[in-house]
Amino acid sequence: MPFNRPSLSDLIERAAGDIETRLPGTDARLRRSNISVLARVHAGVVHGLYGFLEWLALQLMPDTAEAEYLERWSSIWGVARKAAATASGSVSFTGTDGSVIPAGTLLQRSDAAEFTTDAEVTIAGGSAAAAVTASLGGADGNTSANSTLNLATPIAGVDGVATVDANGLTGGVDTEADDSLRARLLLRIQQPPHGGAKHDYEAWALEVSDVTRVWVSPNETGLNTVVVRFVVDDHPTSIIPDAAKVQVVQDHIDTVRPVTASITVVAPIAVSLNLTISNLSPNTQAVKDAIQAELKDLLLREAEPGGAILVSHIREAISLAAGETDHLLTAPVADVTHSTGEIAVLGTITWA
Repeated sequence: MPFNRPSLSDLIERAAGDIETRLPGTDARLRRSNISVLARVHAGVVHGLYGFLEWLALQLMPDTAEAEYLERWSSIWGVARKAAATASGSVSFTGTDGSVIPAGTLLQRSDAAEFTTDAEVTIAGGSAAAAVTASLGGADGNTSANSTLNLATPIAGVDGVATVDANGLTGGVDTEADDSLRARLLLRIQQPPHGGAKHDYEAWALEVSDVTRVWVSPNETGLNTVVVRFVVDDHPTSIIPDAAKVQVVQDHIDTVRPVTASITVVAPIAVSLNLTISNLSPNTQAVKDAIQAELKDLLLREAEPGGAILVSHIREAISLAAGETDHLLTAPVADVTHSTGEIAVLGTITWA
């Protein structure tokens, strides 16, 4: 039987009725009656207790528990929340040759985000490249190319502004969200480890920070082989992982995999899904943005290596966009298929 929390007005009526039953001749509903006040105070206290019971009921099950209790449930099952990762990259200093920038030099972005140099560097030829790491973990540390960072403390012979190189500062990832942790916990409960079953490799890969979706292909390259592909949906520029992230996942799985299996972790090959949409009504930027968002959501739900994107689902996604009343999808005109290892990513939308 589901738990139904009584409303405050219901509890007031119950309290008033109880008082009138036990004190014949009284009227607990009079506006300025002491008994009426007593009924309302009592109902307010009970309403708060019911609220606490309602909250406790949610914590009793891992699929509805809030952060603190969700982490406790997860720890029981050996599933740890993925910690935030710090952004890193390279910046360029300018100044007088021979000037030294010590390791640990503090830099600040215009919004006060802080970064420190990883090692000592010396300016030569008027400039020096230095590796830097964000002081705090999280996606806020990711910084676009050509952004400027200011020296927190002046250094003799060194200009006060450093410039982020063409690759930007990347790799910053927020602490794992409750929904992601909950999904991994439920996966662990519903599909317990089997010493190297297909779902084990998915769970192992998802333990790595920034990994959001995983596909496992047993025997793809021969007997006792397993190919693992994954994407990083929260990356600011591309869902396709770089070589460094692939190696991190490979190293992690190598520490837990069966010794007899040959495991290869690879990045999917991105294939742009380009579309042409005509006769859009209403033809406004807001509707176009909504369509783009719906198409991204479609690919998030259905794109997978070697899979197909159904043209009927593309049309449906466009029609679901807020404000859209009519359109004509002129490309693609058929289902879009992909070869082994290829995955669809949203490409260019041409508004004809």
